[in-house]
Amino acid sequence: MENDGVPRGIRPRPTIDDVAAAAGVSRGTVSRALNGGHNVSVSAAEAVRRAVAKTGYVANQHARSLRTQRSQSVAFILTEPQERLFEDPNFNVLLHFCARALAKHDITLLLALAGTDDDRKRVGRYLSAGHVDGALLVSTHSGNPLLAELRARGLPLVACGRPLGFERDIAYVAADDRDGARQMVGYLRSIGRRRIGIITGPLDTSGGVDRLAGYRDVLGSSFDETLVAQGDYTRAAGADAMTALLAQAPDVDAVFAASDLMAAGALSALRQAGRRVPDDVALGGFDDSGIAVTSQPSITTIRHPLERISAEMVRLLLAQIDGEAPAAVILPTELVVRESA
Repeated sequence: MENDGVPRGIRPRPTIDDVAAAAGVSRGTVSRALNGGHNVSVSAAEAVRRAVAKTGYVANQHARSLRTQRSQSVAFILTEPQERLFEDPNFNVLLHFCARALAKHDITLLLALAGTDDDRKRVGRYLSAGHVDGALLVSTHSGNPLLAELRARGLPLVACGRPLGFERDIAYVAADDRDGARQMVGYLRSIGRRRIGIITGPLDTSGGVDRLAGYRDVLGSSFDETLVAQGDYTRAAGADAMTALLAQAPDVDAVFAASDLMAAGALSALRQAGRRVPDDVALGGFDDSGIAVTSQPSITTIRHPLERISAEMVRLLLAQIDGEAPAAVILPTELVVRESA
């Protein structure tokens, strides 16, 4: 049997009016508290929070989306080949922390892989169709047409790392890559190393450009092109670049690899060449990823504050979705000394 349209024994779903009554505030105050807390006092917000817990109220996101014209979802766009998602631990860490930060706002994070031209076109069409409220851009390379397309369409965007050529147009959060490189190379010099090589990141990314610049800052007039090898943040590139450095400069006594993954590849190449680490060649990385801890020997590195970067990316994106202008945040890095140097 039914009673007022509700089956016996089943409680009707709590409404926003039930929350307002339990909190002793107006319906409008509850609505504002549940949608960001603008113009809501601390005491009223706390009363609403307790009332939500007491009543078991769950917001109707579909109805809210119809009112606000928002999808309550954000895209996490990785502009790298699919296999890089599984090889490079940084991407998974960023994905995890961004998803966790957005979940606090009841927003879903959607992963979009855009490593090929076809993928970029497909992702661009999807995002431009209004399926998401904004996008987090990871590993953006200069000249990528997706950035210009999404920016032109007015989609709120935040990049992880300085988006080369779009610094004034796209919000971004970055580690201080240049200073981190200075810290590492300065440390290698302080332990007596004089022929310090570098395995760079891709030079169409801000991380690749800025870490090389920090390396050159420390070396100054002693900079030597034969001590520079280019990589792409992969383990294989680190091994190949290290082999090239040993051929170009056999007297190299230290190497700064611009990522821990490349440092791990360099470690393998040094071992194969019969060079001891750190006795013959000191080795430094960048990121402070799990690879740096588990390698043998463990890798001296620069700590990349990925959890803080993720939180700031989400904060800047939500601010843009609410109408604020794009902004930039640069976070400090930290030298972590381990066994390899």
